[in-house]
Amino acid sequence: MAKSAVKDTNFNMKMNSEKKTTLTNLFSQLGMTMPEAVNIFFDNCLLVGGLPFEVRLPRYNRETEEAMQEARDIMSGKKQVKSYRSARELFDDLDKE
Repeated sequence: MAKSAVKDTNFNMKMNSEKKTTLTNLFSQLGMTMPEAVNIFFDNCLLVGGLPFEVRLPRYNRETEEAMQEARDIMSGKKQVKSYRSARELFDDLDKE
């Protein structure tokens, strides 16, 4: 392992607990922990010699956010919905309404 890759010191900082929770949730959605996000940020600062980039989730309107949450709930099994084996079966069911 290269000497620069060895993690041999700690970095501590204080922040508002609400902000920490919000950031922890954001980084989790991006597939990383808070320390991983900070290390990525620092590595990129060194790479470009300054502030490197923005990593953020897009913001959608309320209707789109609700639809995305409904889709996540369906995929996770939190919300049960009727399913169909074919498009024909779906259209036949719609015609009954």
